[in-house]
Amino acid sequence: MTIRLPGAGGALRTYEPRTEPLAVTPGTPFTSRTVFSAAHVVADPFADVSPDSPAAVDWDATLAFRRHLWSHGLGVAEAMDTAQRGMGLDWAGAAELIRRSAAEAKSVGGLIACGVGTDQLTGPATLDEVRAAYEEQLALVEESGAQAILMASRALAAAASGPEDYLEVYGHLLRQAAEPVVLHWLGPMFDPALEGYWGSADLDAATDTFLDVIAAHPDKIDGIKVSLLDAQREIDIRRRLPKGVRCYTGDDFNYPELIAGDEQGFSHALLGIFDPLGPLAAQAVRVLDTGDVQGFRDLLDPTVGLSRHLFQTPTRFYKTGVVFLAWLAGHQSHFTMVGGLQSARSLPHFATAYELADGLGLFPDPKLAEERMKTLLSIYGVNQ
Repeated sequence: MTIRLPGAGGALRTYEPRTEPLAVTPGTPFTSRTVFSAAHVVADPFADVSPDSPAAVDWDATLAFRRHLWSHGLGVAEAMDTAQRGMGLDWAGAAELIRRSAAEAKSVGGLIACGVGTDQLTGPATLDEVRAAYEEQLALVEESGAQAILMASRALAAAASGPEDYLEVYGHLLRQAAEPVVLHWLGPMFDPALEGYWGSADLDAATDTFLDVIAAHPDKIDGIKVSLLDAQREIDIRRRLPKGVRCYTGDDFNYPELIAGDEQGFSHALLGIFDPLGPLAAQAVRVLDTGDVQGFRDLLDPTVGLSRHLFQTPTRFYKTGVVFLAWLAGHQSHFTMVGGLQSARSLPHFATAYELADGLGLFPDPKLAEERMKTLLSIYGVNQ
């Protein structure tokens, strides 16, 4: 059986799908790395909403996907940008997601960390209002029993006049955090409103401020997540961290080499690409646990092409490809997203994502994935 897929120029090419998925099975907990998958949310396709409405979430399907990730030993990074924070999911929806996922994690013994931001602020805000918004979200996450991830704030980026404002706001939050948190530096390729974060558009200066925050509060920081798509900068930051502070790679372009590490250290992981790669990524980490770095790279290196495709510019729309693959893999019954974001990528983009994912054996039922891909193609007027 074959399927005709469109290219960027409109010409159709013939592709022969796999007939068997990659063989992966749940296994023992990881021992060499701590690994989180930032997870997507599943929209309710029957809700009568518009892109401007509050998100309508299918809670059963959303929590089922988290159980899928936990079953493979992965932690869940909840209510992050992969869950469409600020791109369809507002703070009220994120708060409900945190409560439900944290309760589900307790029931199954799953590892969970949740995003703390300021997205309840919908207009210009003062630094005091930014601090108060962060405090509200931090309190909710701590009350849920989850670890907190202090996310970058659009409101802080707009309100801060320089590095000293970042030092003051983050210092205030870290001093009152009940447990060590993860600091998240999200680059402007993921969110243009975060340009100049840490008080400077110069990345060297911004890095120094970021490290100053960490150095002042090492006992309150479990680790950092760096999402700049710059492997060497992450390595440089990693080597300058205080003892005991982890680096969680957020680099969806260079994650195999960063997780594998070098003679001076390695990165743990908190990645959006581990949403569609979950079982394969878990298998690779278990190989790494045995000390087999090459075996780890042999499994994970071939996935980079798919990840770079999903995260191509404009990078912030990578969530569309993540949810598309979840639909093809059978984790949800439809390809609908909160905020109507299913329209954010082109048909040729979807076709290439399907081909790359199928080639890796990511679909548990390749025939189902093929049928669903053909259904999408027919909607766009491509007949098989």
